Amino acid sequence: MSSMKDRLAGAWPRTAIVLHDLCMVALCWTGLVQFRYAMLNAAVMPSVWSTEVLLVLVAQGLVFWQVGLYRGIWRFASVPDLVNILKASLFGLLAILLVLFIYNRLGQAPRSVLVMYPIVLTLMLGAPRLLYRSWKDHGRINSDKSAVRVLILGAGQAGEALVRDLRRTGAYQPVGFLDDASKLRGSHLHGVPVLGRIDDLINIAPETAAKLLVIAMPSVDAERMRRVIEVCERTGLPFRMVPRLNDILEGRSLPGELKEVAIEDLLGRDPVVPDWKAMRDWLGGRSVLVTGAGGSIGSELCRQCARHGASKIALVEIDELALTTTQMRLRRDFPGIQLAQVLGDCGDPAVMRHALDLVKPDAVFHAAAYKQVPLLEAQLREAVRNNVLATETVARESAAAGVGTFVLISTDKAVDPVNVLGATKRLAEMLCQSLADPRSTRFVTVRFGNVLDSAGSVVPLFREQIRCGGPVTVTDAEVTRFFMTIPEACQLILQASAIGSQQAIYTLDMGEPVSIRLLAEQMIRLAGKQPGRDIAIVYTGLRPGEKLHETLFHADERYRPTSHPKILQAAPRQVPVDVIAGSLLRMREASVRYDLEALATMLREAVPEFVPAAAGGDSHAHAATVVAFPARNARRT
Repeated sequence: MSSMKDRLAGAWPRTAIVLHDLCMVALCWTGLVQFRYAMLNAAVMPSVWSTEVLLVLVAQGLVFWQVGLYRGIWRFASVPDLVNILKASLFGLLAILLVLFIYNRLGQAPRSVLVMYPIVLTLMLGAPRLLYRSWKDHGRINSDKSAVRVLILGAGQAGEALVRDLRRTGAYQPVGFLDDASKLRGSHLHGVPVLGRIDDLINIAPETAAKLLVIAMPSVDAERMRRVIEVCERTGLPFRMVPRLNDILEGRSLPGELKEVAIEDLLGRDPVVPDWKAMRDWLGGRSVLVTGAGGSIGSELCRQCARHGASKIALVEIDELALTTTQMRLRRDFPGIQLAQVLGDCGDPAVMRHALDLVKPDAVFHAAAYKQVPLLEAQLREAVRNNVLATETVARESAAAGVGTFVLISTDKAVDPVNVLGATKRLAEMLCQSLADPRSTRFVTVRFGNVLDSAGSVVPLFREQIRCGGPVTVTDAEVTRFFMTIPEACQLILQASAIGSQQAIYTLDMGEPVSIRLLAEQMIRLAGKQPGRDIAIVYTGLRPGEKLHETLFHADERYRPTSHPKILQAAPRQVPVDVIAGSLLRMREASVRYDLEALATMLREAVPEFVPAAAGGDSHAHAATVVAFPARNARRT
């Protein structure tokens, strides 16, 4: 019963709109006819209501309904609605011509009326809609005196759309724009003035009594964004930003949503734009298998594969909660895809044979690995077992199953390794190279740097330390790292896999490395606090296995550009196949015995460039240095 009432309630406004439009049609037609006859000083005026007017109403009404004029809402009437009205008026004129030609051969329809009819009708239908929207918008602005006063940085398309969205909610009142374009100075967008340059914010914000700053420059580069953020921070006001288009398309932000400025917005380089067509052409309709599918990289890789057309995905994961979480998210976002869950260790040949048999994958992405540098320095056996021996198992079983492409996900730490993580990943690269056969599975290695917000990375650690009031711990004031986002890393993996070279190592041109000290300071500022004053930064010294600066390229690997401008391909170095096979066999035996000394010796022999860093890295590794440590934090610690 209630649903019937709801339908009836919803039908009344639409019925009123239909009646309004038909009245306007009748008024427009009869008014033009009467005006034309009056101009001719005709002795006899045509009747206001006649069969001709009724036929005009029927013809125009059917056209209105056919073109979908009543699917729109007056509250949100805009230029596209006016275009639709004009189209309906033109098509209505054609229908009227046809009907009146059949009725009386157009005997009583003046030609001037036919010419003027669509123009006048468009004005008569469009004006009430726009006036209604303007009235509602104005009413919303004045209805809530407690609306938050917003100052918008950027008077481009994003800023213009933001004003409309803010007014629509009624909770915000745009009070002005700031933009560096001199031609916009003194102009207005939707009645909101452009008050000055962005650098003038510190003076303009108090004058406008703004309570919130919104950055509406989604396409600005990272360097400019950092400058804008610094200006916003000096005001002491909260600030948000309009999300980038890519964030909306990737599902990380909703249209119209204001998001907090994230650290990836300040990375220092523009995100790499993949070749979407190449990825879809390569992935479309294929089945894939992902090891470590519950991890930060593995789960995003599954999502990217589903998004770009994979038909089946096998999820191999040893963590039951991570496996369940990834599977539920994929089913929610991609209900049409076929998923196969396999709970188990990818280093177990039986697990891999079962998983490969479930989906008969065209490609295998090996993302399972241990990656915590300091921890692995003291866990050599598990590092070798998971990063090397499990990789061999997955690679051999994939080749035996006839998989077309095997993708090893590696790290920049495999270049001139100084720690166990780097050495084990380099050995994994070498064993994949030793298994390569032009007639069989294609082995591809993808290297990238640190991944923002991945499990165990520095960004979530800093975020938690800031949330707890500090201090934020940085290993060394000079330490730098290459960074990329999780989606960007996974897109690199798929992009490199789609390029198609046999036995290749790919790496991303990641621009300039990022200072960890500056990263910490930026994250503190983004949390609305000041480094050194509100949150302390403590320098703890390099941890075991860490070095000050990472490198992406090895001196003996000749790099060349690929079809993608930001992806480079390295010529693999020659590896002794028999030596690698013998080393892996002896490592398996030593792993069974838990012989750490033998494993350490074998790893150094198998990876000649592996030079373990001294414990703690530098001589000052264990000396903690505190910068601007507030007294209240000192008491708490």
